[in-house]
Amino acid sequence: MLRFLRGLAALALLPIGVGATLSAVDVLKGSGRAMEFWFAFGAGGAAWILVFTLLPKPLWLYVVGHELTHAIWGLLFGARIKSLRATSKGGQVVLSRSNTVIALAPYFFPFYTIVFAVVMFGIRLIWKHPWMDPLFHFGLGMTYAFHATLTLWILRIRQSDITGEGYLLSAAVIWLGNVLTVVVAVPILTGLGPPWEPLHSVFLNTGRSVDLMIHAVSALLHRAELLRVGWR
Repeated sequence: MLRFLRGLAALALLPIGVGATLSAVDVLKGSGRAMEFWFAFGAGGAAWILVFTLLPKPLWLYVVGHELTHAIWGLLFGARIKSLRATSKGGQVVLSRSNTVIALAPYFFPFYTIVFAVVMFGIRLIWKHPWMDPLFHFGLGMTYAFHATLTLWILRIRQSDITGEGYLLSAAVIWLGNVLTVVVAVPILTGLGPPWEPLHSVFLNTGRSVDLMIHAVSALLHRAELLRVGWR
């Protein structure tokens, strides 16, 4: 029964995921003129990929961020942290309560990117320099590439977070979380403005997706009925 309910939840998230993806594509297209941002961001990502390829993987550092992400999202949902440990071979955080978002947050929440952004924001409040923006964008690219590459790296191994929530629901939540990150962050970082309009477009695109899915199901049912009648 629990597996069935998780499957229904994943199905319910499907139109939202489609709507958010369409909005993310629009946001990325609209940010194409912010070449200075994308150049610095891409350079930071390329620098990390070079480090990731040539040097030993900093798995302990990633696991620390992974477990702290569980802890942070647990606190946001009112949970208490009972214990937390992290080693290069894995980690564990024990919370007083959990849910799907807490369990899967490390796969869409770039912990070190957020930490870096907060630190840089604090520095920029007390010291401004022409090189601060390129350095900030370079660091965002590097830390986000750190998150993406090491998340993909550990996903080669069976993850209890994902198996516990079910592959279908996990895929839906992780995809939606990552796409919404793009919808919210890119307009702010590239100067397009606050993310309210892109978020509103997610709502509109979700409605369109629901309509298309309803029409598709109706068409399939109608076709199935015609075939059934034809077989008589």
